Amino acid sequence: MKISRREFLAFPALIPATALGKNGAVAPSERVVTACIGTGWQGGNNVNSILEEPGAQLVAVCDIDANHLKQALETVNAKYGNKDCVAYRNYEEVLERKDIDAVVLSVPDHWHGILSVAAARAGKDIYGEKPLAHNFAEGVAIRDAVARYGRVWQTGSWQRSVSQFRFACELVLNGRIGKVSKVEVALPGGLLDWDKTAHLDKPSPPPPELDWDRWLGPAPWAPYCPARVHKTWRWNLDYGGGLLMDWIGHHIDIAHWGLGLDNSGPVEVEGTGEFEKVNSVWNAPAKFRVFAKYPSGVTMQVSGGYPDFNFKLGTKWIGDEGWIWVDRAGIDAHPKSLLTAKLRPSEIHLERSPGHHRQFLECVKTRRRTLTPADVALRSATPGYLGLISILLGRKIRWDPVNEKIIGDPEAERMLSRPMRSPWRI
Repeated sequence: MKISRREFLAFPALIPATALGKNGAVAPSERVVTACIGTGWQGGNNVNSILEEPGAQLVAVCDIDANHLKQALETVNAKYGNKDCVAYRNYEEVLERKDIDAVVLSVPDHWHGILSVAAARAGKDIYGEKPLAHNFAEGVAIRDAVARYGRVWQTGSWQRSVSQFRFACELVLNGRIGKVSKVEVALPGGLLDWDKTAHLDKPSPPPPELDWDRWLGPAPWAPYCPARVHKTWRWNLDYGGGLLMDWIGHHIDIAHWGLGLDNSGPVEVEGTGEFEKVNSVWNAPAKFRVFAKYPSGVTMQVSGGYPDFNFKLGTKWIGDEGWIWVDRAGIDAHPKSLLTAKLRPSEIHLERSPGHHRQFLECVKTRRRTLTPADVALRSATPGYLGLISILLGRKIRWDPVNEKIIGDPEAERMLSRPMRSPWRI
């Protein structure tokens, strides 16, 4: 028997005891019925995060890799102590379920656009991984679909839910370091070979557990090889954008948050990069520098793989009265007294998050905006989209942040989108 959260509210007596699982402290009628689509590396992390939320009931998992799917299903069943969760190979079947309120999408970047728009059209609220999309045009499609269908969207830019990042941004927004002139953003660089698959770039038959044609989806057809998939797809521009786009939804998102630029963007972006011929598949820049100028005159330098800023990962705002740096490793400032500063009631106070997944679930119930909605995620990713285009073309890009258009460069403008392999369309 499949009962939606809304039906739970109307007919609580019909709820089977097995639906409680080990989340019995929260009434089933108050839980967000959730599905996870994509259950591999980051997807597995999201499965575990949702399972820890008493406000959610995870009823379905979906993956085109049977091994990932099996592991996710076993994890859910072990947590709840039952076998009520359903496994799917195709996302369409998940989106057809009327009882599912929200989906958590953890798929490669080249699938973000199609899957996100389909989920919004199906009436699902969405937790989607960063960056928002593979390219700018698909990010616009996601943003527009979320607005058109009235959906709640949370991007996986979870640093906004961590206290040190919030505090750093509050200090900058409240002028504690004076007028900001420059921002330094240090990202990881290189071609991380997590799975030690760099040398496995020769075409071979796909493993029987993987639906290779569907994994490619809208990307150009290419023969299977281990270097293309799971984790290392990031190094191929058909599927991802290297570490620049992999991390832009973290530290550049924080840079924008601290500058109050959630609804704006740069006017000029210029990027340079270095490419390493590791194999025949990986073609994303291994090292990069991206320089962006904003309407206020603030400049931002984003570096990955170079020893800039002593290669101290994170975001650093530099003002005429001091500086503030923040990363997952901590927070630092000059003068040091900023680290113990107290905000006055009249100053800007950013939202205190109970946790990124929990904040999403609460917003599903209340229908208010999340900390990282789709329109904000698009703005956070834009310097990366433009920077990558600049690196590939070898010239500066001028950008209109109001109309979100490249100025005077039709070739660069075309690179804001990409053709999709038939029959896939948004």
